[in-house]
Amino acid sequence: MYQYDQYDHSLVASRVAEFRDQCERRLSGEMTEDQFKPLRLQNGLYLQLHAYMLRVAIPYGTLSGDQMRMLATIARKYDRDYGHFTTRQNIQYNWIKLEDAADILADLSTVEMHAIQTSGNCIRNISSDQYAGASAEEAADPRPWAELLRQWSSFHPEFAHLPRKFKICVIASDTDRAAMRLHDIGIQLVTNDAGELGARFFVGGGMGRTPMIAPMIREFVSADDLISYCEACLRVYNRYGRRDNKYKARIKILVHELGAEEYTRQVEEEFAHIKTLNLDPPAAELERIQAFFAAPAFEDDAPTQVDLTDPDFRIWHDQNVAEHKHPGYAIATISLKPVGGIPGDATADQMDLMADLAEQYSFDECRVTHSQNIVLPHVKKADLYALWQKLDAAGLAPANLDLIGDMIACPGLDYCSLANARSIPLAQKISQRFADQGRQKDLGELKLKISGCINACGHHHAGHIGILGVDRKGVENYQLLFGGSGAEDVSLAKITGPGFTEDGVVDAIETATNLYLERREEGERFVDTYRRIGMEPFKEALYG
Repeated sequence: MYQYDQYDHSLVASRVAEFRDQCERRLSGEMTEDQFKPLRLQNGLYLQLHAYMLRVAIPYGTLSGDQMRMLATIARKYDRDYGHFTTRQNIQYNWIKLEDAADILADLSTVEMHAIQTSGNCIRNISSDQYAGASAEEAADPRPWAELLRQWSSFHPEFAHLPRKFKICVIASDTDRAAMRLHDIGIQLVTNDAGELGARFFVGGGMGRTPMIAPMIREFVSADDLISYCEACLRVYNRYGRRDNKYKARIKILVHELGAEEYTRQVEEEFAHIKTLNLDPPAAELERIQAFFAAPAFEDDAPTQVDLTDPDFRIWHDQNVAEHKHPGYAIATISLKPVGGIPGDATADQMDLMADLAEQYSFDECRVTHSQNIVLPHVKKADLYALWQKLDAAGLAPANLDLIGDMIACPGLDYCSLANARSIPLAQKISQRFADQGRQKDLGELKLKISGCINACGHHHAGHIGILGVDRKGVENYQLLFGGSGAEDVSLAKITGPGFTEDGVVDAIETATNLYLERREEGERFVDTYRRIGMEPFKEALYG
């Protein structure tokens, strides 16, 4: 895990002091809200329906036990005893007082955390695969590259005021657990035929009101050129991206309007120029960063078998535990999706427990996932049963990873001033309707995602089943979508037809899943059956 150097400490401390002064001037009336808004957004502070919301960066989703404990302390001391983990591996606090904001940032700085560039038209938190460094299938651990990108992008003077917000994702596996191609830039580390490490570049993805899948613009960029190629991609966007219309300002619009071929041509031209400027960091800097991500001291003789005689433990193990690159270890997912709960929420006590478990069982490391859960990446198989017992006692052991109960949901109209409809009560109703473990297992992998508005923070476009909250003449209404995926089989969901009431959309999901069970063939997921038989049978079942 990356450790701050003196420069990092100084940079964060100076930003905290600067923001403290800005908050004091706003509280005293010396600064208007219009003057304060761009300053607070650069520090992750939003003004929502009922209070300020603070978004804290968790770079590439990686946390130590002490960092998770600090997140718990902030929830307990400054919020209402909980935090909300997001789809971009951050955490949000929904009940922040402005007079406390600078103190929170100061507390975060003591454990090498901050909220810098978690909002605003800049390069946001760099996201990655929650299995990084633990999966056997990856070309390399992507986190050193994500950290290099974080350092390159932090306070980058040329990219501090982009046409619109900008999101970068780095993975290193053919299995995409981070919706890489739905980012502004998606980077997949790969090796070429000569065994050299490099990256595929995908540019122009995104969700929101105009969802698009990023096209691949280059098959292989040498690892030595990764930063300069990113710089070229951003420079072309910064030069030509729309600033006259925020709905057309994202890079996906530029790539679409120019065409991927022309955008690529301009990037290659800019890249050739950048290579004359020696902007890539020296090899020694990458080596310095990589040293912080060295593999833990795995025990070579750790037992490889797991006792599965407890049937409840076996259900959790089969669903929430994944293979690790080291035979005596496993990757364990802690689900933040209890039946009737709020997806992605964790109480302060639960965060404290997860910190303890990370220290005790996972080399003091845990990860926030794209699907709003927590992963312990390096658990000895011999410790899995003890881990599960402690999780189960704390309500953190739902065996629902990748099932319908493992849904994504944004905060919706309960908190967000942009939302048209509530997401949380709907997620709770769906969770309760499909609470039976056997039923969830029978339905199999089913990614359900809920957004309270067209901005798509709940990634409804990428759901096998997606739900979009809309305002229908002052009444909350929900559009149902089928066929999306944020994984390696990436696709965008399509609207089924007219929307539903809150209760009506729950019934509609049951109708659709019943049809899937009737029509599926051997080994098919819901999305596979939908792709094979098309929308019409579902529309007939839903609307008659």
